[in-house]
Amino acid sequence: MKTLFDKIWDAHVVSTVEDGPTQLYIDRHFCHEVTSPQAFNGLRARGLKVFRPELTTMTADHNTPTINQDQPVSDPISRNQLDTFSKNAAEFNMPLFFPLGHIKNGVVHIIGPENGFTQPGMTIVCGDSHTSTHGAFGTIAFGIGTSEVEMVLATQCILQSRPKTMRITFNGKLNDGVNAKDLALYMISRLTTGGATGYFVEYAGEAIRNLSMEERMTVCNLSIEMGARGGLIAPDQKTFDYVNGREFAPKGAEWDKKLAYWKTLKTDEGAAFDKELVFDAADIQPMITYGTNPGMGMGINESIPTLNEIDEAGRISFQKSLEYMGFQAGEKLEGKTIDYVFLGSCTNGRIEDFRVFANYVKGKKKANNVTAWLVPGSWMVEKQIREEELYEILTEAGFLLRQPGCSACLAMNDDKVPAGKYAVSTSNRNFEGRQGPGARTILAGPLVAAAAAVTGKITDPRA
Repeated sequence: MKTLFDKIWDAHVVSTVEDGPTQLYIDRHFCHEVTSPQAFNGLRARGLKVFRPELTTMTADHNTPTINQDQPVSDPISRNQLDTFSKNAAEFNMPLFFPLGHIKNGVVHIIGPENGFTQPGMTIVCGDSHTSTHGAFGTIAFGIGTSEVEMVLATQCILQSRPKTMRITFNGKLNDGVNAKDLALYMISRLTTGGATGYFVEYAGEAIRNLSMEERMTVCNLSIEMGARGGLIAPDQKTFDYVNGREFAPKGAEWDKKLAYWKTLKTDEGAAFDKELVFDAADIQPMITYGTNPGMGMGINESIPTLNEIDEAGRISFQKSLEYMGFQAGEKLEGKTIDYVFLGSCTNGRIEDFRVFANYVKGKKKANNVTAWLVPGSWMVEKQIREEELYEILTEAGFLLRQPGCSACLAMNDDKVPAGKYAVSTSNRNFEGRQGPGARTILAGPLVAAAAAVTGKITDPRA
């Protein structure tokens, strides 16, 4: 009897070092401009070629501007990163290279699934911690360091220690006004940012099965924020329907063969996990964060914990976090004035996130005190926004649509939140300075972000 993780891992073992790591074959490698330059330099220094270039998908996303992408990139650091990326792709003859301006360009963890590169049963890596996103398709997907990027480019394999396994089950149905981001932030607030360290997590239960593929990607994306090596969900008919017909998905007889295999990818009855946790989906309400890590979360109409509610070992960091955010222990944040709203990132930059946002703001107007950055995760998402007439809804409500990129998820491009300003962000991290030096980030889902954008303050979208 095997877990889903065991089945995929065991099918990709090339060799095992006694009392050491496993040599694991990698089916798909994703690559962006930030963690790849030194890896390509390493190959160059050793006179090596990329072993299987067709299995690496390259896209520029972190350093990309989200306006005027047809103009030269003004920031010299970003321009150098993007130019180096292009030169490496050309020198090493990488066929799947999507630079700034390419129709398939976008955030790495969004273009993978939407083009059919991400398929059930795969092993997937990228020099990016949120590679866990692809686990939504029933894959073993995890982030790697730059030296490991070089290893995969050179050999299509990686050395990894086998992680422990955990299953987190969400029983019941989510309440109205509650989405996948709320589920994930709730889970992280219960486990803390280190609660799943050393584990690969399988998500299960009725609430997980009811999620769309976009929502499953959101949940798996945030696995890393509780310390997990990655997260995955067993593929089902929703998964197969999503993959079917995409450009790089299997076709014809190959599709039938793959589908038959994919249908075996589920945890066997009675298979053992190293740890099991169970939550009731009905307990979850719209979530926000109040501190400087994703584990510092609470229901939108709850109060920040008091010092007495915090474990003694964590009180100093708790107080430091509140000082940075300008909040008080015990206070409510509902009704708090905010300055920025960011809809986007590999966590919430998909078409479904824009549908949720647009549905809420339809017939309303953006608050005058709010600067809103609405950033699709790819040009395909941007195309869908226009085709579904969401663009008209957003512009009529006073919002502007920007161009694809990681944008305000991290301060590596021009979209930085100014010091001291509050941003309700649908991204994945709220660390000090993550969205810009001194920026104060409140993580939330697209529905809470939409409510904040039209009211100018933290607002329960159910009210």
